Amino acid sequence: MLRSITVSCFSFSFAGRRPRLFSISASPSLSVAFFSSFGISSAAMVTAPVAKKIPHVMEMFGDVRVDNYYWLRDDCRSNPEILAHLKSENEYTDLVMSGVKQFEEKLFAEMRGRIKEDDISVPVQKGSYYYYERTLEGKEYVQHCRRLISSSAPPSVYDVMLTGPEAPAEHVILDENIKAQQHDFYSIRAFKVSPNNKLVAYAEDTKGDEIHNVYVIDIESGALIEKPLTGLTTYLEWAGNDSLIYITMDEILRPDKVWVHKLGSDQANDSCLYHEKDDMFSIDLQLSESKQYLFVGSESKNTRFVFYLDISKQENGLMTLTSRTYGIDTSASHRGNHFFIKRRSDEFFNSELLACPVDNVSETTVLLPHRESVKLQDFQLFNDHLAVYERENGLPKITIYGLPPVGEALGRLQGGRMIDFIDPVYSVEPEESQYSSSILRFSYSSLRTPYSVYDYDMNEGISVLKKIETVLGGFDSSNYVTDRKWAMASDGTQVPISILYRKDLVKLDGSDPLMLYGYGSYEVCIDPSFKASRLSLVDRGIIFAIAHIRGGGEMGRQWYENGKLLKKKNTFTDFISCAEYLVENKYCSKEKLCIDGRSAGGLLMGAVLNMRPDLFKAAVAGVPFVDVVTTMLDPTIPLTTSEWEEWGDPRQEEFYYYMKSYSPVDNIKPQNYPDILVTAGLHDTRVMYSEPAKFVAKLRDLKTDNNLLLFKCELAAGHSSKSGRFEKLQEVAFITTFILNALDMVPLVNS
Repeated sequence: MLRSITVSCFSFSFAGRRPRLFSISASPSLSVAFFSSFGISSAAMVTAPVAKKIPHVMEMFGDVRVDNYYWLRDDCRSNPEILAHLKSENEYTDLVMSGVKQFEEKLFAEMRGRIKEDDISVPVQKGSYYYYERTLEGKEYVQHCRRLISSSAPPSVYDVMLTGPEAPAEHVILDENIKAQQHDFYSIRAFKVSPNNKLVAYAEDTKGDEIHNVYVIDIESGALIEKPLTGLTTYLEWAGNDSLIYITMDEILRPDKVWVHKLGSDQANDSCLYHEKDDMFSIDLQLSESKQYLFVGSESKNTRFVFYLDISKQENGLMTLTSRTYGIDTSASHRGNHFFIKRRSDEFFNSELLACPVDNVSETTVLLPHRESVKLQDFQLFNDHLAVYERENGLPKITIYGLPPVGEALGRLQGGRMIDFIDPVYSVEPEESQYSSSILRFSYSSLRTPYSVYDYDMNEGISVLKKIETVLGGFDSSNYVTDRKWAMASDGTQVPISILYRKDLVKLDGSDPLMLYGYGSYEVCIDPSFKASRLSLVDRGIIFAIAHIRGGGEMGRQWYENGKLLKKKNTFTDFISCAEYLVENKYCSKEKLCIDGRSAGGLLMGAVLNMRPDLFKAAVAGVPFVDVVTTMLDPTIPLTTSEWEEWGDPRQEEFYYYMKSYSPVDNIKPQNYPDILVTAGLHDTRVMYSEPAKFVAKLRDLKTDNNLLLFKCELAAGHSSKSGRFEKLQEVAFITTFILNALDMVPLVNS
């Protein structure tokens, strides 16, 4: 698990005490100058909330840290004084931004105006049905639908689902808009159709805390067939038509147990197939493309081993496929009489692909060897083909290999065919495909190319565009330029930067404003993908860039290894080097350079703001992981134990002092900072709301400037912010307004 699941380039015990009022002594020059710029009269001036100080002393290795805001943590999210403080922060933010609320609403309307609100996803064939999602005009959530397939012909890349009066009728299986009416937050993150197409199991989250209830309904009638299963993760799969396999979490929300549930039985009687007791490991669940096996993986940040369940022989339970060996990372799938295994080790750091007979898993054959310049990232199996997803020189690619008939021996793969892509930088992801066909489905986008779904005929080498995201409002991709540049890091490493700008609006003479996004953790690849709401920046002449810094996985496994643990500072210095490159090469100036990052990317924001606050005009830190040492010393906080291999274990002296040297909360000091917006979610289980709350409180106390510092905490959401599509867009409009105002690009409104 990660401290971020959704990487978006904009998209986030205590004694009870009575609520109190908060006040601050703010400089009059700040108030008058700032509020005047918003068209607010001085009579409307307000002061920022101030969190009281209650010293909490922490000592480790003879080093004493004093946290004056430790009291802001409440694991129950019910302390009235803390809630009052968070509400006062929200009220202050709303009041400060009220002068540009009219512009924010205009921006929101502009962003929403690019969306085709009534639309459907690309249908996926399952048995005799097409399944798809439909969005309706004005509605926040999707409908889950299906139609009968009218043709019995073999699948083709040219297949089109028939609609209209002559087509089979559309059946709405589930309307999330109806389900969401009683909730401030609503999310379905697993929607699984039974093999016989009669039932659906779906996982529902109504708080944003990522703890789900699972409901099983009859597809035709929509009726519940049993009581919901409670306290589940989103790892959920059918094992035949009458059983579900699912995963639950322990008290620190670590996925630790896999269960089998027989429909119609009580959850209390479910059988536990495996319990992972090592708190450094979390388990996951994956169904093979052949639908014959379920794979349970147990993984830490360095090690992963796999069990398998033969769905036709569930009475045998889980069987070991790959052993638990420190430093060996494996994942698996199945075809015919072979398991296919991706394996990474310290020696083969970019992974190799193996195969072994189902009846002799110790007899492995190398299909694709390890290559130092190419990272094997993922693979998809078909009856007759193998699709391999790789990375080379920072760019994703897909290579197709033919496979011998099932039952024949497998050997080293030769003569793969690569799929060509058109943009210099882009994003490619696998999509659900039909195992029995020769059709690969994948999605593609770039900074200027909207999200597109393709079907690729692996026999003929032909790609057919099935759907491209409709962008209304006169969007023309030819107006935009995407490019890749390389910044030199402080140690000489070349760091890639992806760039987007509108060619008729920028001068590239140092006078253009620029937004730089970064993440750089967990080996996550932040590939350049399209986001329609980003056009509200770019169409105003703002350059958008992504720094592909170490700690991510864009340049292979070593890129990640060189940005974690005792090399974590490379992540921050790489980002600073990218920012300096953009300034030196006249993409922008320091006075017009804004930065953005979420979650672990929020850690990045906090670190670089402490290190080089002079380099940036404004920063957005979404749901930021900023209290690194305190959090990683507390094994009762979700994710802590499993992430000691990512950040280090501060119970060891070397890691303690290294982490303390960059932890944003611990390194705030009296100096000038740029305009800063910080966001949080009260029910966030990945980054507790108290981390950004403490960061803001300490910044307010120590910073020496009069620049803006705003904190917005969503009280009915978690790590991914609000759940509705327009609600999310409203947050993007708010953040974009903050950035444009910092750049003096918001038209003045008379008071």
